[in-house]
Amino acid sequence: MDKGYIQVYTGNGKGKTTAALGLSLRAVCAGKSVYFAQFIKGMKYSELDAVRFLKGFTMKQYGRNCFIYNQPTDEDISLARHGLAECTEILSAGEYDIVVLDEINIALYYKLFAVDEVVKMLNDRAEGVEVILTGRYAPAEIIEMADLVTEMKEIKHYYTKGVTARVGIES
Repeated sequence: MDKGYIQVYTGNGKGKTTAALGLSLRAVCAGKSVYFAQFIKGMKYSELDAVRFLKGFTMKQYGRNCFIYNQPTDEDISLARHGLAECTEILSAGEYDIVVLDEINIALYYKLFAVDEVVKMLNDRAEGVEVILTGRYAPAEIIEMADLVTEMKEIKHYYTKGVTARVGIES
């Protein structure tokens, strides 16, 4: 059994969720099982349909139908805490080879739950479970305990020219 490492994809550049989805695709094609938890997100993204096509791939959203732009609401906090509780159980059960905690760093940034709770969840996970945490603003405590950290750096992006999210590319 593999050790099960902790990977972090952070930074202000595009591609953190996309990288986690790519790893997930590779994993299920190798016969591994993946649980992909999307914190903050509740919008319709094309990747939600992956569960119809990929055996061993489960995805669930723990957010509203919009992203947090100001202060989180009680509903944002409740949904995130529910997601944290479910993911804690999933990680400790060890039924999945890989668990992706998409945008969990943003949930931490907005203080929807505490860094200590995430650190405990990661430390208490079943042996051999690989975990990927995505989102901007990864806290120092998460970076410190991670085995792999990749920072996506924006050099140039077409949204500065008014290009909105395109189906199948950004959404």
